[in-house]
Amino acid sequence: MLFLRAAFRVRVEGITNIPASGAAILAFNHVSVIDGPALAIEVARRRRRESRFLVASEVFGRFFFGWALRSFDQIPIRRGQGDAHALDEAIRTVEAGAIAAIAPEGRVNDDPELGLQRARRGVARLALPTGAPVIPVGLWGSQIRWPRAGLRLGRPWRPTLAFVFGEPIAPFGDPSVVADIEAFSEHVREAIAEQVVRARVVAGA
Repeated sequence: MLFLRAAFRVRVEGITNIPASGAAILAFNHVSVIDGPALAIEVARRRRRESRFLVASEVFGRFFFGWALRSFDQIPIRRGQGDAHALDEAIRTVEAGAIAAIAPEGRVNDDPELGLQRARRGVARLALPTGAPVIPVGLWGSQIRWPRAGLRLGRPWRPTLAFVFGEPIAPFGDPSVVADIEAFSEHVREAIAEQVVRARVVAGA
């Protein structure tokens, strides 16, 4: 938490859209490797709730990030390999009444200015069978300090990092029908994009 406050001016809108208790899924855009930890910190601080993130397995191999992810019991997922084990673990998390979080883009965006990347199916595969509401999250500003290329030092010394939480989306569709999975994935992507527009305003971008 101290690192986040030292590195950024944090601004948050709509945090009460996260329920005080019960299952929920956070679906956020991905502009920096620190998005997950930063989002988890704000949710824990402002809603007193822990969240489990689906995180690319290779990040667990990095010294500091790997230690932090294992310490907070995050879920490694092998991207592009249909990792059923990771998905099952996330479903168990949601079915237990907890918060799971996922970036539908799947990887850090090389150029967030161009908009969101294609949405992968993970959020639909998690939401449709569990019935848990999806809270779309737009964030902006973490890429100024830590873009996909790596840590960047220099001005602005404390950029603004904005989080905007949209209204919960009730899952719809049949989890066994590919067309339904794709339709819901795209619906969530569009909702995230709307929050990103607002996050950029809040961040002054």
